[in-house]
Amino acid sequence: MSDTINTIGRSIIQHGPVNDRVYLMKLHPDDATDFVEYLDRLASSRGYSKVFAKVPRWNMVRFVAAGYELEASIPDFFPDGAAACFMGKYFTTTRRVEPQPQLVKEILVVSKAQEPVCCPVSLPEGFTARIAREGDTAGMAEVYRKVFASYPFPIHDAGFLRAAMLGGTIFFGIWHGDKIVALSSAEIDCSSGSAEMTDFATLPEYRGHGFALYLLQQLEEAVQSREIRSLFTIARAYSFGMNITFARNGYRFGGTLTNNTNISGSLESMNVWHKTLS
Repeated sequence: MSDTINTIGRSIIQHGPVNDRVYLMKLHPDDATDFVEYLDRLASSRGYSKVFAKVPRWNMVRFVAAGYELEASIPDFFPDGAAACFMGKYFTTTRRVEPQPQLVKEILVVSKAQEPVCCPVSLPEGFTARIAREGDTAGMAEVYRKVFASYPFPIHDAGFLRAAMLGGTIFFGIWHGDKIVALSSAEIDCSSGSAEMTDFATLPEYRGHGFALYLLQQLEEAVQSREIRSLFTIARAYSFGMNITFARNGYRFGGTLTNNTNISGSLESMNVWHKTLS
């Protein structure tokens, strides 16, 4: 079971009971005038406890007027120079309150104190890596099922992964022999010249080799040839490993999205990290 992705007008949303939210993934300028009211109506009619919206800064005032709060931002995200603003509106008090504020703070302090990596990471002997292909999707789905008890998008389904590849998402994997042991992806949006670095997963028995950092570096190299200038991630705020990985590779912290995503069986807060390519 997963939430639904719909095209409304020329904009894209995701909503459903798994994440108990509406997520405005992409707002088209033609829809900017009335979309706030639509999101509020949808959330109220379905009983969702949060609306989460990624919008250009020039449209932020409409969301603020409707009771939304700025939770994170990415400067100079869009081709016109506008920042991407991650807006949140809560419909219950429980959803608004961060359950582990001290842990979130500690992870950010540790991550921001990291020394940046100065050279490319290499794989241990016996491991290989490459861009994943359609024929790999059954094995990829199996890895994601083993790593995540739940996930905001249906990456447990090989059909979804194949469709994502055909839509331009780059998946990069690490193999030990014929076995996929680690994965990640870059979801490319050509209209904004951006890529979301996401879907990082390493099988438990293969952790501790720095695979996430290796995969991130490989993905960055892969997207540079596609005229992508803005990279970002929405990383689990309770994960030392993922936040440290992005901080070490030159990403800057953009803000925390409270109780935002159902991942590994429960709602978790998420941190936005971003980086601009030359």
